[in-house]
Amino acid sequence: MRKPRILYVSQEITPYLSQGPIADICRYLPQGIQERGKEIRTFMPRFGVVNERRNQLHEVIRLSGMNLIIGENDHPLIIKVASIQNARMQVYFIDNEEYFQRKFVFRDNKNKFYKDNEDRTIFFCRGVMETVKKLGWAPDIIHCHGWMTSLIPMYVKSIYKEHPLFKNSKVVFSVYDHDLDEEFSDMFVKKIRMDGVPADELKLYKDSSISTLNAAAIHRSDAIIRVSETLNPALEKLLLKSSKRVLQHDDNYIETYSGFYDELMEEESVLAN
Repeated sequence: MRKPRILYVSQEITPYLSQGPIADICRYLPQGIQERGKEIRTFMPRFGVVNERRNQLHEVIRLSGMNLIIGENDHPLIIKVASIQNARMQVYFIDNEEYFQRKFVFRDNKNKFYKDNEDRTIFFCRGVMETVKKLGWAPDIIHCHGWMTSLIPMYVKSIYKEHPLFKNSKVVFSVYDHDLDEEFSDMFVKKIRMDGVPADELKLYKDSSISTLNAAAIHRSDAIIRVSETLNPALEKLLLKSSKRVLQHDDNYIETYSGFYDELMEEESVLAN
């Protein structure tokens, strides 16, 4: 019997990029879960602020080479990997010269939100899914952290739902207080529609705000983890009304999350039988 498999997808991980609580959680959670007998894979974007030489990133040739279509253009997908030696943990990086080779993360040197953040988000989420397919690694749990991962729950439950690697995957979305009132362009829904997303899924994106992206991820996930004590009021209301399982983050989160994963996988096992 194989070990349970947990896929972590995060927009930041210490020591590569640390802008808030996501980074530390996604550094120590995968390690702790691995030490508790589960198999893990971890992904994040290869932002330009990540120092390749210092962190010893190298390209994984067998995983790189495909192109992803965003809008009407092809974009090469490059996969890199680095190891956190004392954790015996690898981190996979989704890279593309046009999207990620910059000195800043989400805002430019004038603090303006990058206009192509919507394209970068689509590219990252699709890049993770396609790379996991290439790995041939079927996750039991897909745990997403950060608004940049918010399309993954919808992708798993729509265009990838019949794929053998993902059809039994449970999706967990951690909700953080990003305090972002930014919006993507009016073209965002058209871009994800071109990815083959069913029309019913597009109704979740009544607008293209970051708050709406998070709300859509909550709708399409199997379970939610509330990390921040205070949240955007719309998300707060949504969680209160939700019939989904909602777990409150705590100081003993590694043990708590491990038990939570086990419960979700047991539910899937019962349904399968």
